[in-house]
Amino acid sequence: MGDSITYKDAGVDIDEGDRMVDLIKPLARKTFRPEVRTDLGGFGALFALDLEKFKHPLLVSGTDGVGTKLIVAREADKHDTVGIDLVAMCVNDIAVLGAEPLFFLDYFATGHLDAEAGRQVVVGIAKGCELAGCSLIGGETAELPGMMHAGEYELAGFSVGAVDRDRLVDGRDIRPGDAVIGLASSGVHSNGFSLARKIVFERMGLNVHDAFPGLEGTVADALLEPTRIYVKSALAIAEQGLAKGFAHITGGGLPGNLHRVMPEGVGAKLQRTSWPELEIFKIFAKEGNVPREDMDRTFNCGVGFCVVCRPEDVAETMKIAREHGEYPYEIGQTCNWDGNGPRIEIL
Repeated sequence: MGDSITYKDAGVDIDEGDRMVDLIKPLARKTFRPEVRTDLGGFGALFALDLEKFKHPLLVSGTDGVGTKLIVAREADKHDTVGIDLVAMCVNDIAVLGAEPLFFLDYFATGHLDAEAGRQVVVGIAKGCELAGCSLIGGETAELPGMMHAGEYELAGFSVGAVDRDRLVDGRDIRPGDAVIGLASSGVHSNGFSLARKIVFERMGLNVHDAFPGLEGTVADALLEPTRIYVKSALAIAEQGLAKGFAHITGGGLPGNLHRVMPEGVGAKLQRTSWPELEIFKIFAKEGNVPREDMDRTFNCGVGFCVVCRPEDVAETMKIAREHGEYPYEIGQTCNWDGNGPRIEIL
């Protein structure tokens, strides 16, 4: 029969998995809202929905990942920010509907589990949950030898939020002539990294530890700047009844995301000079010789979230955004769209 073989011999270290759970428990507990009814480590997590706060609740769910930005994190051996990206990609989508993110779960898969590297990832996830005001109540860690190489890992996130039915922000009341406000992004966020890596590492010949020409800090500093979480500013705007619609600007850029909140027959015209394009996108365009249309449909180009509101509400909306640490810009207005030409036009 040959020598005995263990699960660890096959590439799965249960003890290291248990050690990671012990390392991340304190991080998760710091994010717990009063509604959490269980600790980590069980088969499922319990959350008591506050029916005094949500009289007629609609539950809103979102799931996403971080994409090939994880390759940059691995090459830089810096894992404490991609967790923020993971949370941001999910909770910003929930906030688009005026919903409050309640709890978050993560899936962490790796070829060979390193509990300390895993802990660093969860440091970012916990930080993202704190910024969004939601609880990290559970997750799954999977060690997958044979499917992934040692040092490689993949992340997925899942979040659930709630909004009262009569406070739902769904864009149905948007009309031609409404204002579009853009909230500044913090950088590349978590989209377009396949193109960004090709430009930076192949065309520019840089590595993650090099200084980034034209920017402060290293390549890793610039590319790993985490996705901005817009939850608290969006909810504050929605609470005042100012938002007709929200849009999270992810893959597809402004043209590929803003239209998703528009009712039939409505588009938008945006003025490119109305917001400052971040320097990193100018570098991408120049060094990669990337066509303008590709830039617009790949990256956020400096706008990470949009608010559509009545023209008379622009000043108050921008005031609330600034009070919550945002940099808002009035970037255009909605218009009639007959199905011909681009629905979201950037002039």
